[in-house]
Amino acid sequence: MNADATQIDSAAIVPALPRGVRLRFDESRQQWFLLGPERVFEPDEIALEILKRVDGARSVEAIAQELATAFEADRDEIAGDIMAFLRGLADQRMVDL
Repeated sequence: MNADATQIDSAAIVPALPRGVRLRFDESRQQWFLLGPERVFEPDEIALEILKRVDGARSVEAIAQELATAFEADRDEIAGDIMAFLRGLADQRMVDL
């Protein structure tokens, strides 16, 4: 996928957590989890930064811009990484795209 396709996709796609899927912090384990029906995903630090911004209102482009600013990184590269990550979760029905 070229950079232009990533920009078009990320501008139009607004990811959301589907019904029954929740991002939760487990106090006893001091760990974040993405919980879904019969599924548990333990996000690493980068995945967590993305998932905290998946609110059904922000586009992938907006999330990429926020992370690029926060981490002083290339927005286009981050947008591609976010889309790959979210598509993987979407395949598992943990995120709606």
